Amino acid sequence: MYTFKSIASLQNDLRQGKTTCKDLVNASLSSIEEKKHLNIFLETFNESALKQADLIDAKIKAGTAGRLAGVIIALKDNICYKNHKVSAASKILENFTSLYSSTVVERLLAQDAIIIGRTNCDEFAMGSSNENSAFGKVLNPLNEKTVPGGSSGGSAAAVAANLVHVALGSDTGGSIRQPASFCGVVGLKPTYGRVSRWGLIAYASSFDQIGPLTKTIDDAALVLEIIAGADEFDGTVSSKPVTEYSKATSNKKIKIAYINDCLDNPALEPAIKSNITKTIEKLKQQGHTVDGVDFKELEYLVPTYYVLTTAEASSNLSRFGGVPYGYRSKNATDLESTFKKSRTEGFGKEVQRRIMLGTFVLSAGYYDAYYAKAQQVRRVVRDKTLAIFKDYDIILMPTTPGVAFEHGANSADPIKMYLEDIYTVQANITGVPAISIPAGVNEQNMPFGLQLMARPFEEELLLATAKHISEI
Repeated sequence: MYTFKSIASLQNDLRQGKTTCKDLVNASLSSIEEKKHLNIFLETFNESALKQADLIDAKIKAGTAGRLAGVIIALKDNICYKNHKVSAASKILENFTSLYSSTVVERLLAQDAIIIGRTNCDEFAMGSSNENSAFGKVLNPLNEKTVPGGSSGGSAAAVAANLVHVALGSDTGGSIRQPASFCGVVGLKPTYGRVSRWGLIAYASSFDQIGPLTKTIDDAALVLEIIAGADEFDGTVSSKPVTEYSKATSNKKIKIAYINDCLDNPALEPAIKSNITKTIEKLKQQGHTVDGVDFKELEYLVPTYYVLTTAEASSNLSRFGGVPYGYRSKNATDLESTFKKSRTEGFGKEVQRRIMLGTFVLSAGYYDAYYAKAQQVRRVVRDKTLAIFKDYDIILMPTTPGVAFEHGANSADPIKMYLEDIYTVQANITGVPAISIPAGVNEQNMPFGLQLMARPFEEELLLATAKHISEI
């Protein structure tokens, strides 16, 4: 069976005839079937994937193949692919077929990638464990008793289990980076507006970003280079030119800040703190400037994030009412009961909780006290974060407080679950790019990640620094 190492080595082997796209797809489908108990995939696109494989094999022979020729990619089940089902892991969209492809899908296909299926996730991307899916929880392939993280848990698990070469996820508050940490893979959240959100089923529109989960940093850089850039269908996407992220290198000495409040947090697992401390010392020995900085706003990050994202979710998810498309209750008798019963039966408990929270903070009597105040805090957090970047190139911090926890461990306490995002939400609140790279394992041999953040649109420096740190 073919062993995938990186996109570069894969394409070299394809050119040399050591394997074929069709063989790769068949092997991937076989592996997915063998590991179906992990519940990673909601559906595989056998027919379209095999058809695409035949076309690309012919292109490889003709020397006209694209930059992602033969790369097998999984899509999180909130990214649209024309004539294929997409449900956001929710009963309310079960069996819904997309009428168009997202911009990221079109760009992947244009470079001859092979999209093999859609991965399970937390319903409407709301969760940190992948236990909120209407279609069952995902098991972490590294330890099936534990969660893979969320909400892009299926995508991270698919890469970790060697079922695909690359997966796409979405990151609203850490939903790419946290599962990347739990599954021992690379997870990249681009700058807000770097990648088009056209065709991404929205959770919180001013936070959501699509990004890759990969085996290597080089692969993440290449995928980002292909999916990033201006898009006429997304008014929030940046028109800034896309640099050659796949060639990102950095030989200069850089200035790195780490947040004291993060490393001194008693909730941080000792193995993670020890690993980061050693990394800091190695960087100092190499001549880089690494300083601790204070960020007293850390305690406000999670409350601010959940006030704002639930408010946006309340607005975004109001379109799902059982009338134009999606699930419609059989118990409805009139228009009002159609809305009430369809949404009650179609949405899961966590989605209902967040919609209700969002409706509450947007209500007339509480708007100024909660939503308006959270927007003000968001601005303060952004200003304080960008102030750090005036003196430093990179912010280094843990991705998560600990490693993957067991199924059900946090389910009874929503606040405890929400605090899993304590180190990741800052990048979404401020819109800066962030990456989680595999950093080590704890005493139980479970992986954890190290997180880096950079100034807006400085993905090139972010990737170059991540690669450097991964090699020291």
